[in-house]
Amino acid sequence: MAQKPLRLLACGDVDGKFDVLFNRVRAIRKKSGNFDLLLCVGNFFGPTPSAEWEEYKTGIRKAPIHTYVLGANDQETVKYFEDANGCELAENITYLGRKGVFTGASGLQVVYLSGTESLSEPVPGYSFSPKDVSSLRTMLCSGSQFKGVDILLTSPWPKYVGHFGNSSGEVDTKTCGSALVSSLATDLKPRYHFAALEKTYYERLPYRNHIVLQENAQHATRFIALANVGNPDKKKYLYAFSITPMKLMGAADLVKQPPDVTENPYRKSGKDSAGGKQIPAPEEESPCQFFFDLNEKQGRKRSSTGREIKSSPHTKQPRKPPQPPGPCWFCLASPEVEKHLVVNVGTHCYLALAKGGLCDDHVLILPIGHYQSVVELSTEVVEEVEKYKATLRRFFRSRGKRCVLFERNYKSHHLQLQVIPVPLSCCATDDIKDAFISQAQEQQIELLEIPEHSDIKQIAQPGAAYFYVELDTGAKLFHRIKRHFPLQFGREVLASEAILNIPDKSDWRQCQISKEEEETHARRFQKAFEPFDFTLDD
Repeated sequence: MAQKPLRLLACGDVDGKFDVLFNRVRAIRKKSGNFDLLLCVGNFFGPTPSAEWEEYKTGIRKAPIHTYVLGANDQETVKYFEDANGCELAENITYLGRKGVFTGASGLQVVYLSGTESLSEPVPGYSFSPKDVSSLRTMLCSGSQFKGVDILLTSPWPKYVGHFGNSSGEVDTKTCGSALVSSLATDLKPRYHFAALEKTYYERLPYRNHIVLQENAQHATRFIALANVGNPDKKKYLYAFSITPMKLMGAADLVKQPPDVTENPYRKSGKDSAGGKQIPAPEEESPCQFFFDLNEKQGRKRSSTGREIKSSPHTKQPRKPPQPPGPCWFCLASPEVEKHLVVNVGTHCYLALAKGGLCDDHVLILPIGHYQSVVELSTEVVEEVEKYKATLRRFFRSRGKRCVLFERNYKSHHLQLQVIPVPLSCCATDDIKDAFISQAQEQQIELLEIPEHSDIKQIAQPGAAYFYVELDTGAKLFHRIKRHFPLQFGREVLASEAILNIPDKSDWRQCQISKEEEETHARRFQKAFEPFDFTLDD
């Protein structure tokens, strides 16, 4: 019953270099065997008429493989594509058409969209419009059994494709590409998406088409941008791959996730996608944005970056963060905060030594404003949290330690990211992961390993209770709390014999020391951390 996979080739901008392309295809076939199809994206024809093409058009030369191409991307090459609905250009070379679906005898489904994006009317003959994208979407996605398509061919890159992914090199995916193509890729869920036009090769890490723990697992998408044929830098322009049509695959094989899968680059997280207007910044000073100098300059107000503030009647202050419903031990402006434990203050976050820490340099990353969990943080706060995490990893690594980070969003009102350093000599990172998983199993806690590139905002909804661990390798563990959860679980694992071997310190209340000792530890940490302190940068 097993279907033999199809062997396909995909190519970037040919730019009229037909002999270079087809000679390369012949060489590949001679070395690796036959292929079923060649799919060409980007500019098939060059800007000027080609004697080479006349030989293919008249049959003097012949493409060595069934070749399917997209249409024009500029006015100069429109003349080569006589029928907008698709036609044979030469023997073995077929123009697919402006938009549509090509289904092979094997059941392989290839969706194509020719041209570049146009948002103005009338739409040029070498462009596609929102209506074109909408009609494709309606044609394919209206059925209740729709799961996705095998291949999507476009000439432009999808905008934002680099989000959550590996570097796209010199191409800025925030400004380059088509938002309409991004929208189409989101809805069609292709298993492979090929594009060109940027004269470079970029194979993005595969991305998932479902939200982890909220939706049923779906197949992943691989986006590949290909360079131009015969480019002098030897960038990859021909991509060989095997594929079994989706409709012939079992569900388990289809949804199997690659180990390096990332979040969907086009799906925005909760607050970013809300679409509401940003609240204007108020004129009054926000008390949570300031803290008194941690050195010796009492009475002189500092900005949260550590620099002194010169008051100005016209200076706008940052927007107020959410306010707590009552007294909060961790809002920095609150009188309840034990300020002698604060060791560093940023713009949106601060570091404090943990009360009753597992060790002298056990610290917390906390937002200055009142946020209950990472899921509820605004974009700028998330960015600074990540900056603190990266800085602490470097700091502890310089001291021969790796750090473990965990968050318990359960029976807590203000976000506390616990950062605990573990000496490299104690154990390996895999030992720490195994300790968390084994102790979770013993207590019947379902602790799942989630992909390293996961964004927790897309796994947990605001208000949902959860426990989350992040290791120095990027490995992440997640548990959705449904009913009860042991409050000291994270500490118990790290204090266990398998890791720090200090089981008597699993409860912070048994680890309290005098205020004088806390102040000494805080001063020591500040001095050691100062060379790594990014808040001092201009």
